Amino acid sequence: MNFLAHLHLASLAESSLLGNLMADFVRGNPHNDWPTPVAEGILHHRRIDVMTDALPEVRAARDFFRAETRRVSPITLDVIWDHFLSRNWDKIVPEISLPAFLAQAKSVIAPELASTPERFQNLNRYLWSDRWMEKYADADYLQPVLRGMASRRPRLAALEDSFDDFIDNYQIFEDFFWQFYPRMMDKAVHKAL
Repeated sequence: MNFLAHLHLASLAESSLLGNLMADFVRGNPHNDWPTPVAEGILHHRRIDVMTDALPEVRAARDFFRAETRRVSPITLDVIWDHFLSRNWDKIVPEISLPAFLAQAKSVIAPELASTPERFQNLNRYLWSDRWMEKYADADYLQPVLRGMASRRPRLAALEDSFDDFIDNYQIFEDFFWQFYPRMMDKAVHKAL
């Protein structure tokens, strides 16, 4: 899962939005440095990542990447799942529009940014103003996203080429998304993540 899915599942689970969004920027035991709700949100994010990576649908989705991109497929899939969530937001969350949901999330997270890691603050400078999570709905937008990730981490250069795997297997990935994401939502609502 990427930014949007983590925020959505956190909201369903009534878990800290800040902790869930910031988790990839925090190492070690979060209870050592963060208030309990934020620390629990970080741990919630980590559990979701482990659970998602172990899902049979997600494991099967990795087989649709070429040999040269399979190593980075978990990262690409995280972005792909956000694409399908953003694209289908109105079906999945009819009670609130995506821009309204994101405005609410930002209003909770923004006041706490000064105390967060600098790299996370830098992410937030662009995440909201450039409307990344709304733009994820456009499949073509994922190409510069993956290219940017590849350029920042040379050992993950294959991310740029993984866009072709996404496009070539678009319907298969969408089918996988619909198979597992509603289950993840149900688990979040029942605090089973």
